[in-house]
Amino acid sequence: MRVNTEKQKLIVIGNGMVGHHFLEQLANHQKSTSFEISIFCAEPRPAYDRVHLSEYFSGLSTEDLAMGKTEQYQQWGFELLLNDRVEEIDRKNKMVSAASGITRSYDQLILATGSYPFVPPIPGHQHERCFVYRTIEDLDAIRSAAVNAKTGVVVGGGLLGLEAANALKTLGLEAHVVEFAPGLMATQLDDGGSTLLRNKIEDLGVQVHTSTATELIEEVDGRLCMQFKGDRKLITDMIVFSAGIRPQDSLAKSSGLQTGERGGIVIDSSCRTSDPDIFAIGECALYENQIFGLVAPGYSMARTAVAQLVGEEENFTGADMSTKLKLLGVQVGSIGDAHGRSDGAAAITFVDEQSGIYKRMITDSTGKQLLGAVMVGDTSEYDSLLQYHLNNIELPEHPEQLILPAAEGATPTLGAAALPATATVCSCHNVSKGQIVDVIAGGCHSLAEVKEVTKASTGCGGCTALLKDIVDDELAALGMEVNNHLCAHFPFSRQELFHIIQVEEIKTFAGLLERHGNGHGCEVCKPTVASILASLWNEHILEQSHVGLQDTNDTFMANMQKNGSYSVVPRIPGGEITPEKLIVIGEVAKRYNLYTKITGGQRIDLFGARLEQLPEIWSELIDAGFETGHAYGKSLRTVKSCVGSTWCRFGVQDSVSMALLVENRYKGLRSPHKIKMAVSGCTRECAEAQSKDVGVIATEKGWNLFVCGNGGMRPRHADLFATDLDSETLIRYIDRFLMFYVRTADKLQRTSVWLENLDGGLDYLREVIIDDKLDICVELEAQMKRVVNTYQCEWKTAVNDPEKLKRFRQFVNSDQSDEKIIFVKERGQPRPATVEEIVETAESA
Repeated sequence: MRVNTEKQKLIVIGNGMVGHHFLEQLANHQKSTSFEISIFCAEPRPAYDRVHLSEYFSGLSTEDLAMGKTEQYQQWGFELLLNDRVEEIDRKNKMVSAASGITRSYDQLILATGSYPFVPPIPGHQHERCFVYRTIEDLDAIRSAAVNAKTGVVVGGGLLGLEAANALKTLGLEAHVVEFAPGLMATQLDDGGSTLLRNKIEDLGVQVHTSTATELIEEVDGRLCMQFKGDRKLITDMIVFSAGIRPQDSLAKSSGLQTGERGGIVIDSSCRTSDPDIFAIGECALYENQIFGLVAPGYSMARTAVAQLVGEEENFTGADMSTKLKLLGVQVGSIGDAHGRSDGAAAITFVDEQSGIYKRMITDSTGKQLLGAVMVGDTSEYDSLLQYHLNNIELPEHPEQLILPAAEGATPTLGAAALPATATVCSCHNVSKGQIVDVIAGGCHSLAEVKEVTKASTGCGGCTALLKDIVDDELAALGMEVNNHLCAHFPFSRQELFHIIQVEEIKTFAGLLERHGNGHGCEVCKPTVASILASLWNEHILEQSHVGLQDTNDTFMANMQKNGSYSVVPRIPGGEITPEKLIVIGEVAKRYNLYTKITGGQRIDLFGARLEQLPEIWSELIDAGFETGHAYGKSLRTVKSCVGSTWCRFGVQDSVSMALLVENRYKGLRSPHKIKMAVSGCTRECAEAQSKDVGVIATEKGWNLFVCGNGGMRPRHADLFATDLDSETLIRYIDRFLMFYVRTADKLQRTSVWLENLDGGLDYLREVIIDDKLDICVELEAQMKRVVNTYQCEWKTAVNDPEKLKRFRQFVNSDQSDEKIIFVKERGQPRPATVEEIVETAESA
C-alpha cells in the first residue's frame, strides 16, 4: 500500500486576530507539517491587537500592538503575503487570485476576512474629513486630521464609538457622540446602566446626543455641518463613523457560498461553509443567524477549524458575549441576558447615585440561576458573577448581597476555590479551571508560566485577577510559597523592585523592563515604577522617559474633576499665608472664573480651570511665590496646624513653625500613597494630628510622635510612636519612618494598612526606626536627604519648558482656546455647566 506523503495546500485569507490565532494553534500542532500554508493579508503588516487599538493614541507603537512578526511565520514555514487582497475564489478549480496577480491553489481554504465598519448612507458621508475607526491606517488619518481641528464627532454610541470619542479627547478635541438609539451601548446595557454611563461620560466632557438621526453632512464655511432630523444642527471639523460592523463576505458571495439574509458566511458547528472544503471563522462567519463581534468567539471558531483539519473532535456551539471594559475611565460590565428578556426573568438592582454606581442582576424565576448582569461604575464583582453565569452555579440564599456594598456577615463573592474544575476561566482561549490546576500540578509554579502554557489572560485580559487567585490557591494547597509579584511583567514585589532600582541605579522604566521584566508593561506596573523612580531619583514626572507612566492627574499635574475641568491647588505650608498671597489667589480666581474652596487641609483649592489655562494660572501663582501643592500626586499633601503658642493661650510649643519645617522638608516626597500630616500645639489637638499618617503633638518637654493614622475610607487612629522628642530627633525619626514606608509598602498602600500588615507591628517599627535593628537608618536618612536636596516645584519647571507646555494646549496645532464654555453659579460662585444645564439654557433662550 502506497502512503500519500504530499502536503495539503491550505490557504488562509485574512490575518487579523482570529486568523493569527488559527495559524498559531495550527503551528503548535504536531500535524502542522502536513500542510503547505499561504496567508493573504490585505493590510501592510501582520496581525495586530485590535482590542487595544485605541492605546495607539496613548503611546503604543505598531510594534507594541503586533501579535506576530514576519520572522515568526517564516519559522513556522508559512508563506505570508502582505498588502495583497484576494479578489476571486475559483471553487471549481480550487484557486484564489489576488490583486497583485498572484494565484495559489488550495485543498482547504480558511476565510478569516473579519468585518468592515458600517457607514450609514448619509449624503455627504464620503467627505475627506469623514473617517472610520478600524485599522492603524485609519487612526493615522484621524490623528493627521486632528492637527487642523478643534471639534470632532463620533457617529455611533457603542463600544467602539466610545473608544473613538476617547481618542478624540486624547488628541485634544472637543468630542461629541451622536447615537441613533435612545441609549449608549444598547447591546450590552439596560436602560439604567446606559443612563448612568451617559451621565459619567458627559461629566468627563464628552457631549452625548442620543435618539439623533443624521440626515445630511455638508461643508459650510470650511467646517462640516451635520443636519439632524428635527432641524437640529451640529458644526464640527471632522467626523468618525463607528456605527457598528458588517461581515466582510463579498468574496463568499461572489464565489457562490451561502450567506445570510443580512450578511455573514453561513457556517455549521464545524465552521464549514456550504462548501465542505472552505471554512469561515471570526466576524465574517454567521452561526445560527448570529455574528459574534468579540475576539473570544472568534478564537473558539479558530480552534474548531484547526481541530477539523487535523481530524480531532471539536465543535463551535455559540459563545458567551459577556464583556468587562473601561471606557473613558468608566468601568462597565455586561453578562449574559443583560436586558432580562428571558422568560420568567427577575431583576435585583442596586443604585448609588452619590458614587455613580449601577448594578443589576437578572435571575431566573426561582432566584437560583444567574441569567445576566449589568455593572457601571464598579465591576469588582464581575469575575464572580460571570462564573455563576457560565457554570450554572446555584446562587446563595440572598443573591442581592453579591452586588450590595460589603457589610459584616454578607455573602462573600464566589472565590476561586469554589469553582468547579469545568468552570471556564478564560473565554478567549477556552481555558478551564481544571486545565490551570493540571498545568500547576505539572510544574508551572508561577503566574507567568501558567499564562505561557495555557494562554489564559493573554486575550482581552479580563480574567487576569481570577487567574491569579486560582494560581495562588493551588500553590498554597501544594504547600508552596505564593508569590507577591507586582504583575505579569515583573516577577518581583514592589519592595523587591524598589531594591533593584536603587542598587542598580536604574533611571527609566524601559531600562528596568529590559533588565528584569518582559512585555510592554501595564496599568499596574507603570505607575508603580514611576512612583519608585520619583522616590529615589526625583526627576521631573513630565520628562520624556517618565510621562507615559503617569496616570491622568500626574500627566497634567492637576486633578481632573467630574466635569472635565481641573483643579489648581497651591501649597500653603502649615496653613500660614500672607495677605498679599491671599489677594493673589483671589485675583487669579476672579480672572479665570474659578470656584474657590478652603479645604480641611488648610489650603485654598481653585476649581474649574481648563487644561490650556493651567500654565497661565500657575505662572501667576509662581510669580507670587506659590509652589505646587502636589494635590494630584501620591505624595505629601498637607501639614495641618493650629496657631500654636504664638497666639493660643493653651499652646506649649510653636506648632506653626514646626508645621512649616515639616511641610517644606517633605513636600517633594513621592510615596506608595498620599501622605497627610498635622502638628498640634497642645493636647487639645486642634489640628487633629492623631488621624494623620504622621501626627505631631506638643508637650511641655518637646513633641509626641504619632504614626499610621488614616481619616479616609478605613478610619484608623494613629499610634503613639515616641514621646517628648526634641525637634532634631523628631525630624530624624520622621525621615526614617517615611523612607522605610516608601521602601517596603505595597503599591497604593496607605501607612495604616502597611502597619497592620507589618510583621511585629508597632513594636517592630520602633525597633527599626529607633533602635536601628536592621542597621539601615543611616541609609534611610541619606535617601531622605537626596529627596530634600533635589526638590523642584514641578509646575515651575514645567512653565519654563516649552516642550512640556505643549501638553497643555487645547488644540494640538494651535495655542488658541475655545472660549465657548458656559458657566453657572453654585452658591454664588462660577462653575462649568453640565450638558443638561447647557441644553436648558439654550431652550429657555
